[in-house]
Amino acid sequence: MADFVAVGNAGDVPNGTMKEFNVSGVNVLVARVGDKLYATQGRCAHMGGVLANGKLDGTVVTCPRHSSQFDVKDGHVVRWLSGKGVSYTLAKMVKPPTGLKVYEVKAADGKIQVKIP
Repeated sequence: MADFVAVGNAGDVPNGTMKEFNVSGVNVLVARVGDKLYATQGRCAHMGGVLANGKLDGTVVTCPRHSSQFDVKDGHVVRWLSGKGVSYTLAKMVKPPTGLKVYEVKAADGKIQVKIP
């Protein structure tokens, strides 16, 4: 059974921002929206883009590589890639929409703590 691992200080991720941490060899994106923390896999499920380099709008993170969007609350796909036409349709067939893994996260004793199963 996995334990929570301290990854940084609570102040490392201010409201409306996100940051990638390495937790037991896993790249984890931690985002803060209001007083709530969320943790997902740190790399885009499409082509492995570094989500921390993307944009956070509310709870939706946009991958900087191909503009796929995911909700950090539960990892579901908001938009798979961006674009239209044949190349977009083919890209979706080759790599179908896949959500992000989500992890338990909490702030305790001034530290951000993440649990990786």
